[in-house]
Amino acid sequence: MKQQILFVCLGNICRSPAAEAMMQTLVDREGLSDRVYLDSAGTYGGHAGERADARMRRAAAARGIDITHRSRQVREEDFERFDMVIAMDDNNYEALFRLAPNREAQFKIYRFREFLRRHTDWSYIPDPYYEGHEGFELVLDLLEDGCATLVEELKSRG
Repeated sequence: MKQQILFVCLGNICRSPAAEAMMQTLVDREGLSDRVYLDSAGTYGGHAGERADARMRRAAAARGIDITHRSRQVREEDFERFDMVIAMDDNNYEALFRLAPNREAQFKIYRFREFLRRHTDWSYIPDPYYEGHEGFELVLDLLEDGCATLVEELKSRG
């Protein structure tokens, strides 16, 4: 049975689609594609159907990561489908907690910062939307760190 992971940010156009694509790249590289299903969504639905922010796509592409995801809003059934629902920051964590249909679903919600090993001084993944190029690079650095930890955890599960 595949481990199913959903990454969540506010609009699903910067952080969470980049996390999904970063994780997919690492999963593919490690030969785990048959064991993992990835997706991303936003707690806000105003960007539904849109591609990821062009600045994030460019920054990710420079690292060999292709972001193809189209934005969508978190749905109640996501809590049934996914084993892990990973929030990029505390605001989205709290929103997910309120959206979860029951306690069992709430136990599936994690903060991305829980997976950071090299960037432990960060308590959240900052939204780069109103930042310059450096903001997108920082987010990708943080995502690479946390996704590498997630991949190691998946590998250790066998």
